[in-house]
This record gives sequence, structure tokens and C-alpha cells, in this order.
Amino acid sequence: MPTYLATGAVGLSPSGPLLDLECQVPKRVVASLISSSPIDLHDLRLDDARALLEHAGQDSHPEPGEPPLRYLQRVIDGLSELSLKDPLTGLGNRRHFRAVLERSIEIVARSGESVLLLLLDIDHFKNINDTHGHVVGDQVLQAVAGCLAACVRPMDTVVRYGGEEFAMVLPSCRPACGRTVAERIRRAIESLSVAATPQTNIQVTISIGGAYAPEWVRSTADLWIERADLQLYRAKTDGRNQVHLDLPQEISVSAEEKGLLFGHLPLDETASVADVAPEPADNIAHRVSA
Repeated sequence: MPTYLATGAVGLSPSGPLLDLECQVPKRVVASLISSSPIDLHDLRLDDARALLEHAGQDSHPEPGEPPLRYLQRVIDGLSELSLKDPLTGLGNRRHFRAVLERSIEIVARSGESVLLLLLDIDHFKNINDTHGHVVGDQVLQAVAGCLAACVRPMDTVVRYGGEEFAMVLPSCRPACGRTVAERIRRAIESLSVAATPQTNIQVTISIGGAYAPEWVRSTADLWIERADLQLYRAKTDGRNQVHLDLPQEISVSAEEKGLLFGHLPLDETASVADVAPEPADNIAHRVSA
């Protein structure tokens, strides 16, 4: 199993967030655009778009000899990428987070893969802002964001959820490893030291709440977030700088439920199913709640 404590930048998505014009527009329309009169960039109001890209450190001007349509696509791609990023920390934003959650729910419903959602909140962050000012508060947010990004694999997703709260989506994270992973992240933040002034350093801690997506069930992003948020609340009320996880329940099927599920099958098929997953007749089923 890949380690979680790996350095490296966290991409917004394994496939990338950039829009592809030919995937968004019917091919006949693209062909018509290409065959029609050339695009005159002077006719387009791109000043605001260029300013946004320049502020993000991206090249916003056409390259020598670059076709107008290709340049326009590059501007659209750059704006699409910016729309998924938090400008302060460089992590994904809430919009990207929701998209990853929805995609993860579909994967878990089809494959039963274990996916862990963590919500992480900086402890006593208001006191940091009140004592040291918002500039130092921003520095703390950036330091925590960088530490979180260094704690996960490239396949994981780290976002700034809002304010001093962050979120992580960790695919292929088995329940037996979830607490170990979360504790490792908590300890990494606990070891941070952020310079408020040349003479003063700030020690930071976080509280973590997490929940697994229910396997083989198509839940909703809101219910998943609600379950993780409840665990974060418990971590806060129990003293902060703690980890609380909602671990998945083990699913078993009673004899009565087997009859309802497989009663329509021929005897030999029913027997083959029973051979794969035998259960005592008096076993009580545990149902997974979304």
C-alpha cells in the first residue's frame, strides 16, 4: 500500500481540470469555427482575463505565431484552472471539493472502494488573528496548507474548505489505516512553527473529524460531509488537537434477507451464492446508514 507521508504538490485532479473545447462543443461547430473567418483577438474583451492570469503568475499574452483559436483555448484553460483554486493557499477550493466528492461517491457505489473524507480545523485560529493580525493569520493558513499537501499522495485531494478549515479526500484508504493516517497528519501540523515576528513563533494544532463513504451505497455529498463534521465537532469538544473518525460498519446479511435477495434464483445458483458468503441463520444484519 502506498505511503501517505509523501512529499509533492497535489494536483487538482488526476485527469486535470482544464476544459477541452472539442469535448464541450459539437465537432461540427468546431469545424465551422475553424473554417470560418479567423478570430480577431482585438474584437474580444480579454483584459480582465489576462489580468487574472497575470496575477496568478501565468503567461497571458499570445506566443509568437500562435493561432488565435489556440491562444483563446489557452486563456479558457487557465481561467478554468483558477476557478478551482483557492487564491491564498493554492489548494483546491470548495467548488473543486464538491466535484471530487460527487465523483468519489459514484466510484464507491460501483466498486466498494474505501474512501475517507477528513475535515481539519485549525485550533484557536481566531486568537491568532486577534493577537498577531490577519497578515500573520494568512501566513499560518499558507503554512498549514503546505504541510497538508506534503502529507498526502498525488492521488489524494486537499482543499481549503473555508476560513481556517481544510478538507481531504483519500481514496483507497482502508479503514484499518484511517486513524494512523489522520494521526500522522495531526502530528505533522503539531510540529509546525510559524514565524509571527523575528522573535516570536506560533505553534499550531488542528482537530480532525473523518468519515468513510458508505460502500456499495450511493449516498450524497451533504450526508457524507455531515457525518465527518459531526466527528470534527467531537474532536473540538473533547479538547482539540484530536482525531475522531466514523468508521464503516461491517455488513452482513441474515438468512431472511438472503431469501429476499436470492429466492428467485434456481437452487444451484442459490447454493453457489451461499458457498461464497455463508452466514448463521440467526445472524442479525447490520445496515449501513448513509
